[in-house]
Formats: sequence, C-alpha cells, structure tokens
Amino acid sequence: MSAAEVRPAKPSDAAEIARIQRLTWRTAYAGLLGTEAIAELDAADLEGTWAETIEYPDSQVYLAAEGTFTVGYCVAGPAPREEAAAADGTQPEDAPGLIAALVVEPRWGRRGHGGRLLGTAAKDLRENGLSRGIAWVAQSDHATLSFYRRAGWNPDGTVRTLDTGRGTLREVRLTGTLEFELTR
Repeated sequence: MSAAEVRPAKPSDAAEIARIQRLTWRTAYAGLLGTEAIAELDAADLEGTWAETIEYPDSQVYLAAEGTFTVGYCVAGPAPREEAAAADGTQPEDAPGLIAALVVEPRWGRRGHGGRLLGTAAKDLRENGLSRGIAWVAQSDHATLSFYRRAGWNPDGTVRTLDTGRGTLREVRLTGTLEFELTR
C-alpha cells in the first residue's frame, strides 16, 4: 500500500471532492436515494458548493489520500443546535461535534482511510473543547453503521426522515466519545 495521509482540504480540491461524491453516491447510495436524487446530484454545482464548504469558518473538510490519489473526505465541526437536540427538542448538556459527511470512494474502501479521517476529525474537535460526536446514518446503511460502532458510537434513539424525491430515507443518529480507537 502506498503512503496514506489525511490533510485539510483547500479550495482547489473542490472538483476532486465533487468527483468522489458523485461516484460514491452512484455506486453506494443509488438504492437508498433513488435515481432522481442521483440525477439531481449530477446536475448540481457540487464543485462550487464544496469550495464554499471548504471556506466555511465553523467546519473543517479533510481529505484522505493514498499515494497521489485522493480517496475520501470528511466534514466536521460543532453540531448545530437542531442537529444536537433530542427528538423532543431539548438540548444536550454538552455541545457535541458533528461528522456531517465521511465518504471513501468504494474502490479504496477497507484500507483504513475512513478510520484516519474520523480520527483526524475527532482529534481536531477535541482540541476545540468538544468531547462527544454525532453522525447521521441511513438506517439501512449497514456498512457505515458498523464502521461507527467499531469506533464505539451507537444509536442514541433519535431518528429523522428525509424526503429523497421518490420516497423517504430514515436516518439514525449515532453518538460517541471523541476519544476512541477503531477496532476490526
């Protein structure tokens, strides 16, 4: 395996992140989201959206690379109040971090890139005074749920339903400490 690393994204990385998102969503999420949602993603100005996300002051975008190939990305930052609230709307006593996205291109999967991305994001969130993280995952995405469980994150009982254009997608919120080691 070539040298693997995680680094902060730069605005010039926006096109590569958009490429990974399109490819991964077509490959891994078409069954969850439907062809209409994937078609909208293909038509969207993802490169511009990613450039704005990279520059957004309250979040950090990280890239995973293996050798000269960019293979995945992660977006993390403080969780907005509405993301951190319990199902009844009450706010938690702590302010958690949010892993808003963590994607590894399928052909680069199972090589530790997801763990490196999550570990780097968790370290930076801890350095900003946070001790707990949250992530939303499709209830039927068993691979991603398993990944977070290996990091010690578990469903906290909060769910949300998103409109995909052809139906709904049920997501569960996972939570866990930002002090962890991934296990196999």
